[in-house]
Amino acid sequence: LEKKLKNKGIKTIHYVSPSIWAWRKNRIKKIKQAVTEILALFPFEPELYLAAGVKVSYVGHPLADILPLEPDLAGARATLKLDAKDFVVAMLPGSRQSEVQQHAELFVQAAKRIFAERPDAKFLVPLITRQTREIFELAIFHEPDQLPIDLLFGHAHDAMEAADVVIVASGTATLEAALLKKPMVITYRMPALSWQLLKRMRLQPYVGLPNVLAGKFVVPELLQDEATAENLAMVTLRLMSDKAHLAEIKKEFTAIHHSLRQNTAEKAAAAVLAYLN
Repeated sequence: LEKKLKNKGIKTIHYVSPSIWAWRKNRIKKIKQAVTEILALFPFEPELYLAAGVKVSYVGHPLADILPLEPDLAGARATLKLDAKDFVVAMLPGSRQSEVQQHAELFVQAAKRIFAERPDAKFLVPLITRQTREIFELAIFHEPDQLPIDLLFGHAHDAMEAADVVIVASGTATLEAALLKKPMVITYRMPALSWQLLKRMRLQPYVGLPNVLAGKFVVPELLQDEATAENLAMVTLRLMSDKAHLAEIKKEFTAIHHSLRQNTAEKAAAAVLAYLN
């Protein structure tokens, strides 16, 4: 549609760049034919478009404007009726049914191992549909041990804000966790064939947005065969015992928050108004 409009002389502004930095970078040729200007959310994106001769403006990410620089841990815990002394682990298995199918048992078994080492742990699992909740309930049912896992309808933001650490299936939730300055372990499982194809196409050594934005592994990633319950529990507990690493994570995530906080709505509106005027 954009290409047809542009060919008719209509200006086309594409808000939110496709993830050409992650895979299929050659898409930029088709993008150039279809758009007048790209409004980019991330600071590393303009360079890619400028090199290809595509007009681009960096406008920042709206979530960075919405979220305060300092999260309200006490307020979030009060909302979810959690004790200030609890060791809270937010576990986000993804939003799609296929993702929750891949991660539900993995997360329950990781919770079991963490709980064995940290009996003060409480686990929060926000889910957005009845179907994904049923998938996770089944994984809990198949575990004979009683675990302090609380399934929430929605409340992903509250769960992350209330948490000491987040275990998250890679996706946009990783960015929100970073803006909340939360240490996290990023994980992801997918069907084996899909993984083989993705490995061949991906352009970055990391998949989590916080690591992509930092240009280095700020937080650990456990993907596919490395995504075992034993590894998730071990890496999570080790991360939370490393005070220097936790301080570095907060420093990096604060820098990311500042870099994305650009008064995005105003900049995006100004870019559009420039064509109307």
